[in-house]
Parts: sequence; structure tokens; C-alpha cells
Amino acid sequence: MHAGITSMQALGFKQILTHRLTPQQIQLVKLLQVPAIDIKARIERELSENPALEQAQEAPEEKSAELSPTSEAPADLGEEEPRWGYRQYDSHADRMRREATIPVKYSLYDRLLEQFHYLQLDEKQRKIGEYLLGNLEDDGYIRRDLEVIVNDLACNEYVRAHTHEVEAVLKKIQQLDPPGIAARNLQECLLIQLQKAEKKPARQLAIQIVTETFPAFIRKHYDTILKKLEVADRALFREAIALISKLNPKPRIDDGASLHRQLVYPDFIVTQREGQLRVSLRSYYTPELSVSKRYAALLSEYETPQRKDKHMREAATFVKQRLTAAQWFIEAIKQRQQTLLHTMETIVKLQHDFFIEEEEQNLKPMILKDVAQEMQADISTISRVVNNKSVQTDLAIYPLKFFFTEGIHTTSGTEVSNRVVKQALAKLIREEDKQKPYPDHKLVDMLQAQGYDIARRTVAKYREQMHMPVARMRREV
Repeated sequence: MHAGITSMQALGFKQILTHRLTPQQIQLVKLLQVPAIDIKARIERELSENPALEQAQEAPEEKSAELSPTSEAPADLGEEEPRWGYRQYDSHADRMRREATIPVKYSLYDRLLEQFHYLQLDEKQRKIGEYLLGNLEDDGYIRRDLEVIVNDLACNEYVRAHTHEVEAVLKKIQQLDPPGIAARNLQECLLIQLQKAEKKPARQLAIQIVTETFPAFIRKHYDTILKKLEVADRALFREAIALISKLNPKPRIDDGASLHRQLVYPDFIVTQREGQLRVSLRSYYTPELSVSKRYAALLSEYETPQRKDKHMREAATFVKQRLTAAQWFIEAIKQRQQTLLHTMETIVKLQHDFFIEEEEQNLKPMILKDVAQEMQADISTISRVVNNKSVQTDLAIYPLKFFFTEGIHTTSGTEVSNRVVKQALAKLIREEDKQKPYPDHKLVDMLQAQGYDIARRTVAKYREQMHMPVARMRREV
């Protein structure tokens, strides 16, 4: 008896509080991430999959609508409860005015995805790989921690995976072209390229240098490398160093892809009239949706007392599920538009001075938390809205991420965007004497003389973010 009680006590009890998203919340989360150009395809997919969802009859002449303040509501952002209505525009003229083209590399993501799909993988590996490809940064690296990706896969893609499974798929992606793609750091990027290089003695020594003496290599401490690796053949060593120096540290840049003109479809439009800012949401990609009256009538017919056999009950259950899904989707689309519009209004409110003048020095330090607090929303919601979205102003198109920067204090007690400080730092480095480049401590002194209260480690961080090497590496003979 005593032994049994002890055994039960050893088991113990643990109370865990968990929060599970409802199907409606999951649907909204996914829709928030979809940019304007893709929302139409997402809606069309839902229309094809759910017969209880219908698109309202369109007029013969296609029109587009922008969600904007009605004439009765004040146009300024100070109004706490503006009313919103639809203002019609001719779609062709409006699109020609508000769409812009930019030269971009021809879809490296598509080329990688095509290569990836030739690999012999199961469904789980395919989903992991596609998610990893979606996390490629502009320079071709994947810097997100694999444990974070594992959590994202579970939350966003409903794929349960271990870190070693994700890493195994990552290794397969790293074998795709261009060489070095999907590396997690510079050392790994160089090693991937060396593994694919022509097999010769210098290649093996180059791999050894990058693997065993990488910190010394990036500092050009060649004597240290020669001593540690006990290299006697100086000519072979120079050949190995030359081989490493020819590798591409940014595999996504200059990858040989052809240029083409790509349309940029801004999700928002901000216009200025007599000093007042007007925010509108591009919504002509969002057709009006409704629940099928035919399906609703069908449900009433199936639920009549005279029709209570098994097949009718199953049919009624199916129709009810489709109707509920249609109602959820319509509500999620409405909430998506409201959330997107509210977020953009808040960004404009917090960055009012910039939108008035469109001068970069007018950018205020702002992080996701600032917008979330202003809206009384969750940071993750703001992150999803901001991701892959852009806004059209009277002068340019800006990605929403452009407006989020850290702050740096000035000696006068004010705070400026770190983008302004980066511009000042880049100017100092561009104009320096390349035979005597400024070390970081000198750059700190010069920036402080301009009024920026900045630490040496911050200068080093900004310099690295702008891909500018240390003074010793900038020196020219």
C-alpha cells in the first residue's frame, strides 16, 4: 500500500495552459500574409473548392474600388472613428496610373523550386523544402535558426519535424544551383562551392583552410595559417587562396539570371491633398462574395422532418459544413481588409512627417511593437501584415518594411532612424582615403561630431549590415 502511494506521488501533476487557434483564426492568419497581387488567386481557389461560396455578378465593364474615407468623414488621421466607403475608378486607367515596373532578376526562387522538385523526396520533405526556399534572404542565405523554422512549420504549415529532418532537406537544397545557395553563414557558403569545384590539390588545401582556419583567413593572417596547417609549398598555398577569393560570397547576386520588367502591385495607396494624408486599400483584386442561396435552400430541404434517413443526414451535414466554411471565408476576407487598412493608417500616423515630405531623414524610429501597441494588436499580426506588402505614394513605391527602423539618440536629446545614421556612415567610408581608411573608433568619433550618440559596436554592426569590411580590408595599395 505504501509503495503504491509513493509510486503515484512520484508521477506528480503538471498544469499547462495552452492556446489553440480556431479554424477561423488560422484562416485569417494565412490571408493576412497574402499580398494584393495574390489574393485574387486565393479567392478563386476557394470558389473552386467550395460550391457554397459564390462571386457576386460583375458589371459588364470591369471596375476597381479603393477603400477610402467617405466625403462625410474627415480625411485626416486624427479622427478616431472614420467611416469608410467605396469610390469607383476605371480599372485600366487606375492600374496604369498606380502600377509600376522595376527590373528584377528572373525568378531565382522558381528556378530553385524547379530543381528541388526533381529530387526524390516524400511529401513531408517537399513541404519542408518549399518552406526553406521561402526563407531565403536577398543574398541567398538562410540565417533563421533551424529550431525556429521547426516551430514555424508546426504552426503555419502543420508539419511536425525534428531539427535533423529540416537540416537533411537543407543539405539537399544546398546542392542546387547557383553554388552556395541556402548556406547559413559565409564559411558554409564557401565550403559548398569548394565541394563543387574542380578536384585538384589546391582545392583540397582550400577546403582545409576554410574548415580549420577560417577566422585567420578572413583576417588575412596567412602566416598563422601556414604555421597551423604546416604548409611548405608556398605556390600551392597562393593557388588555394586565389581559389577561395574567386568564390561568390553572395550566391543570389550576379547568378547569371536574365533581367525582366516585373510589375509591382502596391497593396496600399497614400495620397496628399492640401496637407492631409489619405489612406486607401487596393481592393479591386477582392471580388464581392456571398453564400449560395441554392445551397442554403438545399440545407432546408435536407433537414425537413420527412427526410431523416441516413443518406439525407449525411448530405445535410456536408451542405452545412460547406455553408459554414463559406461564411467563415467571407468574414475572414472582410477582417483581412479591415486589419490591413488599420495597420497602414497606423504606420502613416506614426510616420506622418515622412509621408508629408518623403525625405528619408524624416523617418522616425519605429518597430513592430510600436504599431502593435498603437493598434492594441498582437505583434505577430503586424508582422504578417507588413510582410511582402508595399505602399504607393505620390512619388514612389515603398515596401512596408522600409518604415521600420531602430532609433539612435543624438547629442541634442532627440532620436533619429538608424537608416539616417547608416547613410552618414556610408558617406564617411566612401569619401575616406583608401590608403588610410578609418578604423571603427575613428568613425565613432566622426559620427559623434555630427551629433549621433553611437557606440563602437553599433558602428561595426551597421558597417557589416551594409557589407562594408573593416578598415584593414578596405585598404588599397
